[in-house]
Amino acid sequence: MSGEAGVTLGLLAAWAVHDLEEVVMVPRWARARVPELRGRFPRVPDRIWRQLESVDGRRFATAVAGMAVVVAAAAAEGHRTGGRSAVYQTALNGFGLHGVVHLAPAAAVRGYTPGSVTAPVVVIPFTLWARGRLRRTGVLRPARPLDAVRGLALAAAATAGTHVIARRLHR
Repeated sequence: MSGEAGVTLGLLAAWAVHDLEEVVMVPRWARARVPELRGRFPRVPDRIWRQLESVDGRRFATAVAGMAVVVAAAAAEGHRTGGRSAVYQTALNGFGLHGVVHLAPAAAVRGYTPGSVTAPVVVIPFTLWARGRLRRTGVLRPARPLDAVRGLALAAAATAGTHVIARRLHR
């Protein structure tokens, strides 16, 4: 593998830094910014704005804790396999692409959105560094467009699933 636990277990550390920003900022940011953004972006469906306005900090933190389990499992599998695990590499790809996706809302609102600080300084650089280490040691699978789709699909499915669980736990 890369010779460093940082490449595999670092995924969990980088994710934790990024999601700490989101846990701290999402509820506060939504309450402060949604009224203004609703006026600036009238084509966004009302149900989206209502969801954002009603973000419950405890429920959001519970969903993030659920996602921690998913990321920890992927990082541990990556560590166990020396970075060769398809699950780990897919999670790494999804994490990096997730960071890129965070930049779009920040660009659209021309300002801060939760996750937009750590995406370019933690998420994307960590992903590029880890992929580079895996590539240099010969364990990185060749990148294909399907890998990007799988990475984003894994991130989206895990996020949706953990939010469903958090909603049920906080009823």
